[in-house]
Amino acid sequence: MIIWFEKHNKLSWAITILGAIMIFCLSSLVFEPSIGKGSINLISILYHIFAFFLFGLFLLISLIKGRVRYSILVLGIITSIAYAISDEIHQFFVPGRFCTLFDIFLDITGISFACVIYLILKYK
Repeated sequence: MIIWFEKHNKLSWAITILGAIMIFCLSSLVFEPSIGKGSINLISILYHIFAFFLFGLFLLISLIKGRVRYSILVLGIITSIAYAISDEIHQFFVPGRFCTLFDIFLDITGISFACVIYLILKYK
């Protein structure tokens, strides 16, 4: 499946960009301030991991295009992490949302899983 997306690079870029837009839009949703500042629930945890797993995976597919090079892999990981951090900073300015290191950790977890799964599927 990864090979198919690598061959159809424009589609993988479209999915990557659409994913980034979706993350931004969901981060822009305004919520009433909750009782516990920055309270965490299972849905929130799964959202962060899954959203950034997909974003990181498709960014890697888009950048690498079938030729795994360490520098491109690192660039994809750094870009994904930078987007995760910028997403949390963005949430700081949205009423009822919080900028937390725990959310960044969850995002990086999803990105890490994406990198590992990509490399496993690429070299199996």
